[in-house]
Amino acid sequence: MSDPLAEIVSLLKPAPSIAKLVTAGGTWLVERRDLGSPFYCAIVEGHCLLTINDRVPIRLAAGDFVLVPQIHTLTMSSLMPPPRGTLPQRLETSPGVFRLGNPEAAAEVTAMVGHCTFTGNDKQLLSSLLPGIVHVQDGSSLTDLVRMIHAETVSMLAARDMILTRLLEVLFIAALRSAGNTTTSPGLLRGLADSRLAPALRRIHRDPAGEVSVEMLAEATGMSRSAFFDRFRQQMGVRPMEYVTNWRMALAKDMLRRREAPLVEIAARVGYASASAFNVAFARYVGMTPGAFARSC
Repeated sequence: MSDPLAEIVSLLKPAPSIAKLVTAGGTWLVERRDLGSPFYCAIVEGHCLLTINDRVPIRLAAGDFVLVPQIHTLTMSSLMPPPRGTLPQRLETSPGVFRLGNPEAAAEVTAMVGHCTFTGNDKQLLSSLLPGIVHVQDGSSLTDLVRMIHAETVSMLAARDMILTRLLEVLFIAALRSAGNTTTSPGLLRGLADSRLAPALRRIHRDPAGEVSVEMLAEATGMSRSAFFDRFRQQMGVRPMEYVTNWRMALAKDMLRRREAPLVEIAARVGYASASAFNVAFARYVGMTPGAFARSC
């Protein structure tokens, strides 16, 4: 069976960047802006406040896990934070291990935090299909994955980057799957959690080369054309055929980047009857020809 969530995470290509073990005590605050990268955090002990992208602060406690696919601003602090703009007291006690706040105060929180990057060609489009934030309470299995990522990050052993890449993929899929139908923002998770829409999404992903129309997708869900169209747009945030085109072009970009097949074969794999038709559609969508795109990778 086609697995849209796994396919999209695979195309996003998460790559390791930073993983830290942080303890903090007293009053403390850390602010980061213009990050533009995915962020994850697992609270091992204690509690703290986390504010993401200027939203309402979240109180995190032991066992909580947070994943933010696109983070722009981040504030992490004690429950009673110091004034904004306060320079953080920060000490690296050993590689990848940091102490924040008053070093003499008892630790009020221990957390494992990390940043990674999406290296896929369509990272903006694909990450927009994911929820703005995933907050999982009692995420012990996710915390175990974060522990493994931190241990591998500081190990410097052979095949480290490959192992980290695979662990990050598993972490993303497990976290997004844990979110299930609790997410409130339109996107892939809401679509997959909708039992009426899920068959249509799996059909799109299972056979990107096949003939597809709104009518055919509606038939797969047992809905009328208009009911399916409205429900798809509401749950996914895009129109059905817009999603089909986005997915086909994401696959085409990945194949072009990897120089996996001749142009005519790539065209056929993503539903175009000829290389010329694919050329026109790709140039309209991307702003350059497939050949120019492949050379730019």
